[in-house]
Amino acid sequence: MSTTATDRGTDSGTVVLELNDVHTYYGAIHALKGVTLDVRAGEIVTLIGANGAGKSTTLRSINGLNHARKGAIRFSGRDITGAAPHSIVKMGIAQSPEGRRLFPRMSVYENLEMGAFQRKDRSNFKGDLDRVFQLFPRLAERRQQKAGTLSGGEQQMCAIGRALMARPKLLLLDEPSMGLAPIFVEKIFEIIVEINQQGTPVLLVEQNALMALDVANRGYVLETGRIALQGEAKDLRQNERVRQTYLGET
Repeated sequence: MSTTATDRGTDSGTVVLELNDVHTYYGAIHALKGVTLDVRAGEIVTLIGANGAGKSTTLRSINGLNHARKGAIRFSGRDITGAAPHSIVKMGIAQSPEGRRLFPRMSVYENLEMGAFQRKDRSNFKGDLDRVFQLFPRLAERRQQKAGTLSGGEQQMCAIGRALMARPKLLLLDEPSMGLAPIFVEKIFEIIVEINQQGTPVLLVEQNALMALDVANRGYVLETGRIALQGEAKDLRQNERVRQTYLGET
């Protein structure tokens, strides 16, 4: 990676997103058991953990797809704990979901256009589209191609680009490297850093803990619905428990 979180520094000021003692259930299953975390302006914050730890459930609690039964979620100082998903998008939280979930029979351009669907301000649509195409030149080349015919890496680019078309104040990324060839993984993480440098804070859920901790300012380790560890990303990388469990080191 050409740029690390340490190189970029961080703004330790404004808290953009705050979860306080969040408990979320799937029926009788207690999925999140008191999750507390925050994302500040200028940061990439990563949430790492094994399959089933509750990472995606945390994002679903933030975006309103699974409402927390207990605790509070605040975005830009506003309580969004019980808000509807479409309202949360309008407030400025956009997500690139796990598995990408594009509209496969629609073109790349049409998928990107859908990302701006709820925006009241359409005046700078072309400028935002140009930004996405600058970040992802492959999408510009394939703008009229059906999204379902793209490679996995190109689909991931399209999913992130679609989220950016909402002009988010916070970008949620759910497993952006999943199923991608190494060359695409490297590129995707470089672009995540660039998006952050352009002013968008990012909450990154990622199983590739090594790459995630390389680009993040801070991190949280989630185990069975609870935050087990938290701290500066560089410190978590040196933590023996993290190294053995998530980085594959012995």
